[in-house]
Amino acid sequence: MRADLIIVGAGMVGSTLALALEHSGLKILIVDGSPLSVAPFDAQAPFEPRVSALSMASQRILERLGAWQGIAARRACPYGEMRVWDGSGTGSIHFAAASVHAETLGHIVENRVVQDALLERLHDSQIGLLPGTRLEQLRRSGDDWLLTLEGGRQLRAPLLVAADGANSAVRRLAGCATREWDYLHHAIVTSVRCEKPHQATAWQRFTDDGPLAFLPLAGPAGEHWCSIVWSTVPVEAERLMALDDEAFCVELGKAFELRLGKVLHADRRLCIPLRQRHAKRYVEPGLALIGDAAHTIHPLAGQGVNLGFLDAAVLAEVLLHAAERGEHLSDERVLSRFERRRMPHNLAMMAAMEGFQRLFQADPLPLRLLRNVGLDLVDGQAEAKALFVRQALGLAGDLPELARA
Repeated sequence: MRADLIIVGAGMVGSTLALALEHSGLKILIVDGSPLSVAPFDAQAPFEPRVSALSMASQRILERLGAWQGIAARRACPYGEMRVWDGSGTGSIHFAAASVHAETLGHIVENRVVQDALLERLHDSQIGLLPGTRLEQLRRSGDDWLLTLEGGRQLRAPLLVAADGANSAVRRLAGCATREWDYLHHAIVTSVRCEKPHQATAWQRFTDDGPLAFLPLAGPAGEHWCSIVWSTVPVEAERLMALDDEAFCVELGKAFELRLGKVLHADRRLCIPLRQRHAKRYVEPGLALIGDAAHTIHPLAGQGVNLGFLDAAVLAEVLLHAAERGEHLSDERVLSRFERRRMPHNLAMMAAMEGFQRLFQADPLPLRLLRNVGLDLVDGQAEAKALFVRQALGLAGDLPELARA
């Protein structure tokens, strides 16, 4: 089978790219190992443990692709404030959407909810879907990429996009080089019910072992739910995962200084090793890497999927403009325009997250004093905080048309 564009990976980022190119006239195929089915939403079902903090830029992209309606019809929790403090000192900082005359800083949404809303749109489109299919071999064949799938089926296209996640098969089979390192931390993620309301606020405490985030969820009436991301050293993560639910809730409440009262209940826990990875190049002739296939960062600020949505929107914009000019979309000079726009932004975000991580794990007393004074100093600078808020909202920088107001 031949297509103009093959996207490997129908996750949030790959689906977004396909929908952004829905009316391009290109024959698009998406290959994915999962069934790509959409289960009926059950509002009484437990929360999915993996969530994303969707920025305003991401929301605009999803709105314009017709997927936000499906998200809002399921469940999403807007948050208007963020409170961050140093558990080893007195420094703290408070961000508010009102500082830039916005209603929210973003929405906390379960990844499954975003995925299902995008899949609904894909099923209503003319985009070709190949579910339950894994890539086994990949090679160049003339001007095309030749993909061999499980069972021997072959596909070919002049343009291939890797949207197949952090352990990308496309990136590996194409021989794309990466820089990567282990954070020597694991993240425990789950959903918890708290004694007190979350106040539509994202909370983050920096502990000696790593950051602990409580992110607000839209729970049933009268119940106060948060998604937690607890980053800690592997030995401690192993100990916490071995605790029964009651003991885990007690430890979690203490680590969070009982800011939302007692932790009353914890859902199923996942433990995820944290690793940073960045492709040395996002493109080569006829190939582009987007989302986690190109870069993974620390979940410190929940920015990973927002970077991926912007990757997809920028790549779609570059391809559409090139098509209007009659250029070959697989030309490396065309694809390099995408790389030039996205790589600096992604690297800057990765560097910022790395800097935060290192600063708050630093033990020497002078550095502890510096970070506490720094937090309090920035907290008193309204303009500096507003700049941070605009960046978090995705309202600054080189925005693709899909993400603009």
